[in-house]
Amino acid sequence: MFDLSGMRVVVTGASRGIGQATAVALAAAGADVASLHLPDPEGAAETIAGVERHGRRALMVDGTTADAAQVEAFAARVEDELGPIDVWVNNAARIMVRPFLEMSDAEWRELLDVNLDGYFHGCRAALRRMAPRRAGRIVNVSSITARQPIADMTAYITAKGGVVALTKTLAVEFGPLGIGVNAIAPGATETPLTAHIYTPEVRRAYEQRIALGRVGVPEEVADAVLFLVSDAARYVTGHELVVDGGMTLNGTVGFATDPAADDD
Repeated sequence: MFDLSGMRVVVTGASRGIGQATAVALAAAGADVASLHLPDPEGAAETIAGVERHGRRALMVDGTTADAAQVEAFAARVEDELGPIDVWVNNAARIMVRPFLEMSDAEWRELLDVNLDGYFHGCRAALRRMAPRRAGRIVNVSSITARQPIADMTAYITAKGGVVALTKTLAVEFGPLGIGVNAIAPGATETPLTAHIYTPEVRRAYEQRIALGRVGVPEEVADAVLFLVSDAARYVTGHELVVDGGMTLNGTVGFATDPAADDD
């Protein structure tokens, strides 16, 4: 059910973090992997090594998903060098913590260029190729912050909310062609993207709020992506799978325990 042997997958932003873990997990399941990512020679080399350890091919390309022309050229190159794209995982993202009234127009636009427009570019490039074949899977990495917002992250959370809407709409439009489109919403996860904002105070708060008592790791998100792109999820589309260790369901605030009931 989780066998991807012979498949070709794209994972954007796979030079580190969740993208890298996802690339290696899908390679372990039998897929060749390609990625468009920001320049990161060491990270890219690590991803290539991880993919090749499983006997699969890796294609790592420097670029940005914010540029539609780069995404389209990358998709064409993947198909030329690896073959038809079976799976596309939109993962590349930026993060920014900035009070709303202190955010410049340029900062707002730059974040949405990657975190929302980049997903549009990726979905379009993938669907242009999948639709004629009437087959394919897309997974968009969203975030639990779209359902449990955090102050000072307006641009990031707005983009992630848009990603969920994009996912659901495309699932309806392309479902008749046999193409599954889903989202995966990580909670607090140890990645280079979050390292500078997870202060000791933030970590303590997460450990108290997350039902499993700890921050997640990229491999745990990658395993969930593998499920969504595998035959095990062949009847799942338009869904946002939350992978947050139980953080968003935990409403515990420390109520005092009720005294024993009075028998009178």
